[in-house]
Amino acid sequence: MTDALPIPVTSRRDQIVAGVRDSFAAGLGMYPIGIAFGLLVVQSGLPWWMAPGLSIAGFAGSLELLVVGLAAAATPLATIALTTFLVNFRHVFYAFSFPLHVVRGRGARVYSMYALIDEAWAVAAATPEKWTGPRLLSMQLAYQAYWVSGGLTGVLVAGLMPGPVEGLEFALCALFVTLTLDAARSRREVPTMLLAALSFAGGLAVAPDDALFVAMLAFVALLAVRHLATVRLRPAGDARA
Repeated sequence: MTDALPIPVTSRRDQIVAGVRDSFAAGLGMYPIGIAFGLLVVQSGLPWWMAPGLSIAGFAGSLELLVVGLAAAATPLATIALTTFLVNFRHVFYAFSFPLHVVRGRGARVYSMYALIDEAWAVAAATPEKWTGPRLLSMQLAYQAYWVSGGLTGVLVAGLMPGPVEGLEFALCALFVTLTLDAARSRREVPTMLLAALSFAGGLAVAPDDALFVAMLAFVALLAVRHLATVRLRPAGDARA
């Protein structure tokens, strides 16, 4: 993922163009995953409109892929709601360092909060001093355009294919594997990965049939404990998060 553009931007048009350019690195990867999402919706026996519907009602790629599998399996709404909460709970922490203050207008701010996905936060956090409202919003709009258009492309491709694609449901797993490998490049994230592995192992041991939900609950609890321990051990005067 590349950093935000280092060149100065002054006019509103330049800021919008810069925001779209900032979206290219991650956005070009979102489009093909969106195609897989659209294909998965149709192959799961769900109506085609669920692809754009989910991408507009709840813009969160990993969650949308997960919801498709849950919906196809006729999972109870309470379970889907709990899954949604646990998967997207990380966005609460994103808000602490996301430059929402540069966005002007209530409607624009509401959209920026709604479109706060992993990719937008990562790019914005890389160069926090570069952002203006138009630049930030254009980047987020571009990300959603990649995802929605990818899903619609997948729906169209599914209608032209003579049969289903075997193993397409692995797209979600592949996405999380990619994110995990990317996180593994930083030694700072090694403790987090170990906590995740410990949570999943505990989930399998305690409740094999509901290992994922137990693991996610345990992971959130362990992260909270780790945060509190870090704050207490931090030297006085150290303001780092």
